[in-house]
Amino acid sequence: MRFTQFAVPLKLLLASMTIPAGVANATMTDAGKKAMQAAGEIMFEQRCRSCHADDPALKAYGPSLIGVLGRKAGSLEGYEYSDAMKNSGIVWNENTLRAWMADNDGFMPGTRMRHVGISDRAEQDFLLTYLKALSSK
Repeated sequence: MRFTQFAVPLKLLLASMTIPAGVANATMTDAGKKAMQAAGEIMFEQRCRSCHADDPALKAYGPSLIGVLGRKAGSLEGYEYSDAMKNSGIVWNENTLRAWMADNDGFMPGTRMRHVGISDRAEQDFLLTYLKALSSK
């Protein structure tokens, strides 16, 4: 089921979820995990979908984020990465993705990707939960 069919304003959803960062997924019920994933999908729609796909059948401007956790940066076939990305030696994990979300230009000078930083830890948690779900597809 695609949660984007619901017309829930993102700010209302985020304001209603006061989850301590870093603790959330360890002690959360299945319902809570589903809510985190739904919030992550909404964040993906708002912040990522214009350039990245979360469906293997879709092509996008930027590389697919399916399976990004554990993947070497700049290694997905079919995408022309910047030299900074290809030569970074980074493997995407929670810490590297958080740093990337917060300030990708500062984290990796010379990257081609431009976006507004996501410094809010809860928003990062939502996106990471969704990206983890994509990795298990």
